[in-house]
Amino acid sequence: MPSEERSRSRGVATGWVRLTLIAALVLAPDGALHAQSLEPRSYTNTPVGINFLLLGYGHTEGDVAFDASVPITDAKVRVDAGLLAYARSLDVWGLSGKFLAVLPIAEASGSAKLRGQGHDRDVFGLADPLLRVSVNFFGAPALTLEEFATYQQDLIIGATLQVTAPLGQYDSSKLLNLGTNRWSVKPELGVSKAWGPLTLELIPAITFFTTNNDFFGGKTLEQDPIYSLQGHLIYQFSPIFWGAFDATYYVGGRTTVNGQQAQEPENVRVGVTTALSLSRHQSIKLHGSTGVYNRTDNNFWAVGMAWQFRWGGGL
Repeated sequence: MPSEERSRSRGVATGWVRLTLIAALVLAPDGALHAQSLEPRSYTNTPVGINFLLLGYGHTEGDVAFDASVPITDAKVRVDAGLLAYARSLDVWGLSGKFLAVLPIAEASGSAKLRGQGHDRDVFGLADPLLRVSVNFFGAPALTLEEFATYQQDLIIGATLQVTAPLGQYDSSKLLNLGTNRWSVKPELGVSKAWGPLTLELIPAITFFTTNNDFFGGKTLEQDPIYSLQGHLIYQFSPIFWGAFDATYYVGGRTTVNGQQAQEPENVRVGVTTALSLSRHQSIKLHGSTGVYNRTDNNFWAVGMAWQFRWGGGL
């Protein structure tokens, strides 16, 4: 394969920036589903200076467990979410990095029983925006598109800081909202090891939450940190197509509402992701996931797709 074509193809294959569909944010009042995102290829190397514009859609549906202090039972939620995102690959003092900003819009509908009486709610609007910055500090130097033609991944170690801002639609008189009315901060470490076309990724993380002082009924909601571990087994079928088996485990995140504690969550999710390059500048990604173990009743399935357009960096 000519050097230019090889470089372009490998840039296509590694250039994806995985997005977490923000539909998950509206599924639980404790925000625990931040930890259940499945994000393969977060720590691959990408030629610097490439811009990514992403349009995504996701559907999420399932059962929701509310805090013990809230007399809610039989809660079910359905979410259709769209997102607009921009990302850019960076040169961080000679190390490769990425910046990602996500603006999500969602429509959520839910039904539940409050003290035995049925209630429904539909809501549409902005969910909490997300910012994410990552740096690969070992095994993935910052490279131009031309230099990237001869790069072969071995072991990559990196780190990410992800922040969500409380700018989404929020009404404290309602339990189902698109915003969380609080900040979250998620530092994570990523390890990616390649053996030819096969790559294994492990991503431990901790998610911290600020206090929501205007929770349902004017109460105060606090939450312990969530500890999570993602794992991805990724196979490069061709220069323009890859697939992944995804799994995540999380524990912690016990909520306290006005001094009353809920049960501590512990969940396991599995999923699959595939991505295909359509041309030099366009790619499409499909993904789906479901819960396989839930200590609480937050059990949901999710499917989604995203279209990506990329430019710059010599493409």
